[in-house]
Amino acid sequence: MKSVLHRGPLAKLGDLSETRYWVYLLLFPSLILLLLVVAYPTLYGFVISVREMRLTRPGLNGWVGTKHYVAMLSDRVFWISLKNTAIWVTAAIALEVAMGFVAAVALNRNVPGTKLFGVLILLPYFLPNVVAGHMWALLLDPRLGVINDILVKVRILSSYKAWFADPATAMAATIVVEAWHGFPFFALLFLAGLKGIPEDLYKAAAVDGAGPIRQFRLITVPMLRTVITAAVILRVISLVNSPDLLLVLTGGGPGNATQVLSLYAFQTAYREFNFGYAGALAVVMFVILMVFATLYIRLTRVSKD
Repeated sequence: MKSVLHRGPLAKLGDLSETRYWVYLLLFPSLILLLLVVAYPTLYGFVISVREMRLTRPGLNGWVGTKHYVAMLSDRVFWISLKNTAIWVTAAIALEVAMGFVAAVALNRNVPGTKLFGVLILLPYFLPNVVAGHMWALLLDPRLGVINDILVKVRILSSYKAWFADPATAMAATIVVEAWHGFPFFALLFLAGLKGIPEDLYKAAAVDGAGPIRQFRLITVPMLRTVITAAVILRVISLVNSPDLLLVLTGGGPGNATQVLSLYAFQTAYREFNFGYAGALAVVMFVILMVFATLYIRLTRVSKD
């Protein structure tokens, strides 16, 4: 009886491990980490969005409710940024998916030199956005840029062009740079998906008379649907939330030709020190991404597989 009453902590821990509460005990440290790293900053961002937080004018700080959200309705830069964000993300994703799929199909052929080619196409993704931005800023420099020099010599251009300083070409130029930098992400995921498709499916389709186009439409795309959905959602989130490449290349200019929501929020917070309005912009981005992800998953019907 005495030994039962005075059991040690290890024995009690052993008894606990035999119950369903053991799982919750093991998950508790991860739950605390998620609350501190994810939940708290997210909720604090919502709180900031309904407060006036100006580092330059602390006397104005306080609860303002929906003031910032109402101000957005008449904010011309906000609407320009919203439109540019849609163009930036849609065009970049389209190019990256197309380039990534072509690269993945080429790598999946297992022809001589495939491994070297695989390393080469992954190099852009290894570069930090800041490094890639400065590199392309030099390549497209209107005075010293190598690309301008080549285009002039082959007579595609009559003179050197300031790609990032012209409102007509700034957005297109930044999209091309982003596509070059981001397409290896899709290539890597698509290649993994292609490796998981049984070769017998293609052989059976060929026997039934299906050509490459029908095989692509009836086998490759359906089998990669889950991979495509996950990759697109992750990449859209990354593009919407990452203004660093645009910050390096154009700073949102010329004018507001390349201004996007994430860059506008960054500049509002760290140039104007208006963290309340920047927080409201971040909340709008959060809602847009949540709505997009929900609708995209439902449209692709990936959850029914």
